[in-house]
Amino acid sequence: MVSGFYKPSEGKIIFDGCDITGSKPDKVASKGIVRVFQNNRLFKDMKVLENVLVGHHLRRKTSLVAAVLGTPRYLQEIKQTNEESISLLEQIGLIDYKDESAKALPHGLQRKLEVARALATHPKLLLLDEPATGLSVEETNSTMDFILRVKEDFNLTILLIEHTMRVIMGICPRILVLDYGETIAEGTPEDIKGNARVIEAYLGVE
Repeated sequence: MVSGFYKPSEGKIIFDGCDITGSKPDKVASKGIVRVFQNNRLFKDMKVLENVLVGHHLRRKTSLVAAVLGTPRYLQEIKQTNEESISLLEQIGLIDYKDESAKALPHGLQRKLEVARALATHPKLLLLDEPATGLSVEETNSTMDFILRVKEDFNLTILLIEHTMRVIMGICPRILVLDYGETIAEGTPEDIKGNARVIEAYLGVE
């Protein structure tokens, strides 16, 4: 609902002082909220660099007419977008793969590329849907470090949904626990770890 994928049946969603309730995903993204899905949504037949360039499209200022005519302003914007995309790939650690097809990357690097494409939109809030899904223990550890570094380097707020407790407890300063859609606990990792209702819901009474 925050990303505009579903419309809420009641209540309001306020972001940065603006009511975005029921807004379409592209409008939500233009406000500074971008989502990385659980299942891979890359343009797999496009190159790594091209995938990141797609993310920059949201911030384009020149018109379609300017693109067709190849105006100096449009060409300057294209040059700047390419430079920013390459710089972003360097920060993320994917620069060596920039000319490779996205589908040729290992699963863990594809997840990083999705984050890079999201970052190209210049978000204020990054929504990550189960980023550790399908990853090995080593890849999960790398992903945890990666998320923390992205938050710090890009000065972002990150909302993370995850079922791997090691990830949640390891990197999240504030946790909200749901059980069948109902909030049953909220607080720090220490608060959550000893919460009787959370233990019962996720581990069972025994």
